[in-house]
Amino acid sequence: MELKPVVPFEPVRTETLPAGPEWIAQVKWDGVRILTYYDGDMTRLINRKGNERSKQYPEFMNVSSYCRADSVILDGEMIALAGDKPSFHEVMRRDSLRREAEIRFAVKQIPAIYMIFDVLYHNGEWVTGRSLADRQELLQEIVIPSGTIQLVPSYTDGELLFAVMKERGWEGVVSKRLDSTYALGGKDGRWQKLKLGYDLYAVIGGVTYRDGVMNALLLGLYDENGQFVYIGHTGSGKLNQPAWRSLAEQISILTVKERFFHNIPQRIKGAVWTRPLLTVKVQFMEWTPGGTMRHPVLQGMADVPPESCTVTQGI
Repeated sequence: MELKPVVPFEPVRTETLPAGPEWIAQVKWDGVRILTYYDGDMTRLINRKGNERSKQYPEFMNVSSYCRADSVILDGEMIALAGDKPSFHEVMRRDSLRREAEIRFAVKQIPAIYMIFDVLYHNGEWVTGRSLADRQELLQEIVIPSGTIQLVPSYTDGELLFAVMKERGWEGVVSKRLDSTYALGGKDGRWQKLKLGYDLYAVIGGVTYRDGVMNALLLGLYDENGQFVYIGHTGSGKLNQPAWRSLAEQISILTVKERFFHNIPQRIKGAVWTRPLLTVKVQFMEWTPGGTMRHPVLQGMADVPPESCTVTQGI
């Protein structure tokens, strides 16, 4: 029986960590949400948006090599490391590939790690109605950990885990109730995320240059009326120099004379306008009273359509 893709359960954002014996805390990984569907014959890897990613991660297609199940749906995060920490930019270098030759090369050059944190279906039965505690026990029984397959650890002290995340500069913490069932397509307070900053997907609407070299991206989002509004600028952030130069080359063929931004950007002097076609992930501390991002840092290129980069997006 072919397993149909589902919309995964999502945490809501919180400003304070819940505490008590009914809660556990897990690392919030800076990667790509991937669900694995294995019906006993065919395997499919599907991201949070419902897009197929089986070609991009061929090393995870043999589910029986890392999971003792006749059929299963696993939920987790695909990550890649830069040094000793997860890097959204690195995993997107894998996620954005389309050509088989490039993918085969990237398997060794950009190793991916599948961080598994939940199971939805097992041996012909949905287990979404069972408690998180029960589902975690099931994961312990069926998943075979390795260098590229890991079970996400759970911790009872969320405050301590968040302090460690802050010290390391990682993304944050997800708190989950041990009695929580898995709500397909749901998003509620039984799962809560506390992040070190805000993040969102934005569209490049312009750039600036210094001494002939691109030094900043001008970013925008679409508001409720479909207008493209400027939200701030950012430098190269976590992109390395080759990736930044590659982006500059892509942008050079998208330049236009008139700006697409509905409002006037702060950095208008010397700005070069572009068609709003390229999307990025950016992290920032907070919104300013003027509606721009404070201390934004570019995380990497994003494989999302520009029209999905709205002011109301919840990431």
